[in-house]
Amino acid sequence: MTSPSSANAAPVTRMRDRFAAKVSAVLPVFNEAAILEQLTAQLVSELGRNSREFEIIYVNDGSSDGSRELLDSIASRVKQVVVVHLARNFGHQPALHAGLDHVQGDVVITMDSDLQDDPRAISEFLSEWECGSDVVYARRFGRKESLPKRILFYSFYRVLNAIATTRIPQDAGNFGLMDIRVVRALQSLPERERYFPGLRNWTGFRQTGIPVERAARHDNQPRVSLAGLFRLAKTAVFSFSSFPLTFFYVIAALSALVCAGAIGFVLFHKLFTGLATPGWTSTIITGSFFGALNALGISILGEYVIRIFDEVRRRPVYVVDVVRQQSAAPGNSMSVPESQALQLLETIQHLQSVAGHSEESAQNSSVRNPRETYAESNVGR
Repeated sequence: MTSPSSANAAPVTRMRDRFAAKVSAVLPVFNEAAILEQLTAQLVSELGRNSREFEIIYVNDGSSDGSRELLDSIASRVKQVVVVHLARNFGHQPALHAGLDHVQGDVVITMDSDLQDDPRAISEFLSEWECGSDVVYARRFGRKESLPKRILFYSFYRVLNAIATTRIPQDAGNFGLMDIRVVRALQSLPERERYFPGLRNWTGFRQTGIPVERAARHDNQPRVSLAGLFRLAKTAVFSFSSFPLTFFYVIAALSALVCAGAIGFVLFHKLFTGLATPGWTSTIITGSFFGALNALGISILGEYVIRIFDEVRRRPVYVVDVVRQQSAAPGNSMSVPESQALQLLETIQHLQSVAGHSEESAQNSSVRNPRETYAESNVGR
């Protein structure tokens, strides 16, 4: 029988231990060769102080400035570094999700690779995670961009939050921490067009925001253009709001009221004043106005159709060229596709030996080394 004291006891929150967990950091990279060495040194220092075991996953999103070769060099020297080379430039959000698909840790840090996200905030993220938060995101302040861009960012977050069906924290970007349960939930989502801050918040779980100052870029040359930011904003609006369609419901209702008023005005003058209603100018203006509205409505509907078509085609969000990391032999690297092929050959031969071979065939034949089979199959490539 439960005692009264135990029945009324408050539930105990299980504390997490950062030093008992493996921490994974995921960073998309596009033409950041100038700062990769400095960034890696800062991450190794910060993660080494805050965890016993960690990994740094760089996702090379089709860089053309020597970042690929430099990342391979770093991976050969730093055992905690894993480099995922994408087959081409797929964009920041697909690259970020490619990194999430390769994590091995219990808790995941996501951040940009331009040093605008301060690695020193990782310690605060882990403290909140230890206290029970499943998601810890950075609330950016003190942005160093130009005034017009700061106004655009400020307006975007507030407008999006006003029209979105899912609440999205204001001034929250990709920089943050997620428990592995949240990462697995994100991996289960099938959609191609992804807005990471929105999807992260959509998953639910316990989420906490921490103010983090947004640093300036080291070269003052943003890698994402205004057109790219506009496309990302469009993805956010179409993914988390039905406002574009609802807007035209409102326009249709207002148009009906305007038309009813115009008809009443014409009939009043026709029946009671006998004045002729001027026609050409008002007709042309009204026709042009509603023609423009129709074109805008069709374009919005077309945007939805295009997105549906992209989802139906089910093309992969990204394609991996090769994954590099330090192997058992010093100075070498192994590509994940090759290692997976070896594991597959070993698994097939193991299943064959267990499932179907008789004792006589086992005595008269020897199982070949799968790595020799793989080597022979690659002769002449």
